Order: sequence, then C-alpha cells, then structure tokens
Amino acid sequence: MLIGAHVRDDDPLAAAAERNAEVVQFFLSDPQGWKAPNPHPQAEQLRNSDLAVFIHAPYVVNVASQNNRIRIPSRKVVAQQAKAAAEVGARGLVVHGGHVTKGGDPAEGVANWRKLFERQAEQGGFEVPILIENTAGGANAMARKFDALARLWDAVGEFGAGFCLDTCHAHAAGEELLDIVDRVKAITGRIDLVHLNDSRDEFGSSRDRHANIGAGHIDPELLVAVCATADAPVVVETPGDGQAADIDFLRSRLA
Repeated sequence: MLIGAHVRDDDPLAAAAERNAEVVQFFLSDPQGWKAPNPHPQAEQLRNSDLAVFIHAPYVVNVASQNNRIRIPSRKVVAQQAKAAAEVGARGLVVHGGHVTKGGDPAEGVANWRKLFERQAEQGGFEVPILIENTAGGANAMARKFDALARLWDAVGEFGAGFCLDTCHAHAAGEELLDIVDRVKAITGRIDLVHLNDSRDEFGSSRDRHANIGAGHIDPELLVAVCATADAPVVVETPGDGQAADIDFLRSRLA
C-alpha cells in the first residue's frame, strides 16, 4: 500500500523525502484562483521518480454550478489542470463534487457534471483520470451524502470517472466510516485514492477541518480500517508538522 501526503507545490520531491512518503499530492496553481498552471520545474523528475503523484484542482472549481460565470471557467480549469497533471506523471486529478445554489435543483448539477465529460469525450477525453471527491457540507452538494453520490455516478460513471474518498469529509457529512468502503464501492465500483484525515469537529458537523491522526474525533482504528479495505493509495492532508508521524503510524499498523 502506498502512503504519502499533500505537500507544498514548490518542491514536492524534497517534501516527500522529509516525510518518507511514497505518494505526493499538490496543487499546480493557486488553489483559490482561476489561472492556468505554469509548467512545473520538477516535471521530468516527478515523471521519472518512483513516487505516485496526484494533483488537486483549485478549490474554486464548481463544475455543478448553475452560474455560467463559475461553471464555464470550471470546465476550462479542469481541462487545463488535467493536461498539466499529465505532464508531471500524475495518476489522477482530484476535483471536489461541487454544489448547486440554495433552492436549486441538484439534478441540474448532475447534468452539468455529465456535460463536462461528454464535451471532453468529443475531444478525446482527459489526459488523466478525474477523481471526484466527496465533500463535507452543503445541502445541495453533489457528493456529500451517498444518495446524492449515487445519482451523480449514474450520470458520469460510464465515462470512467474515478473517486477520491476523504474520511474527514465523510465524518463531517454524517456518513459512518465503519462500512464506508463497501458502501462507496457499491455505488462507484472503485476507490482510486483515499484522503486519510482525522476531524477537529464532531460527527455530522458539516465542517471541513482536518486533524492529525489521533488528535481529532475519529477513532484511529477506523482510519486504519478504511486504509486496509480501500485498496488504494493513501494521502494524509493533515497539518504538516504531524504528517511524518501520521504516515509512520499508518505504515506500522498496516504492515
């Protein structure tokens, strides 16, 4: 099992070595901005390394949005990020499921996700798999509650969409972790990446605040069990000064 961390984007190779990580995830551009990513200075080294690389799309992306000023740039950003992710040898691009506005019809958000894949399929598809991530809050979110996730997957599963399971997000959304891998795979048929995070807040809080393993409200044994059953690379997105210890803990428990 490959275990690693979300690291700084300027020198992911050094950050991986510092944490003894086998996987790295990072941003290729401002996570709060719309600008296209620049070529990464370590692209060739990353492609030729033994690291498993994943890229996280900017947080501003909301493919589901009914607002043209958000949805259309979001589609463009996903395509740009996927192309840039391929250049660093990434195994996938993580994109949050997004949401429609209050009072909006979630079916419109699902349709917008399908349009993303349909339009890109006409151009030969994305350069790397798009990994849709479950989210922590929002009544009209596409991938917060698993009944909504099932509706989304009915629309996009045929295009080869991948799935990223975030444990903090699931906990915050009120989804039990005990059997979560089985419930996810019953919907998506796959888990491509696990974001293994403890939570600073209680179950069902809708708050997305990550904590190091054992420092939050999730039983560490549940987190270990998710890793053991998911059969996917694991990335901790926990506070940086505790990431090495988080990786060591998981590796020792899963050995």
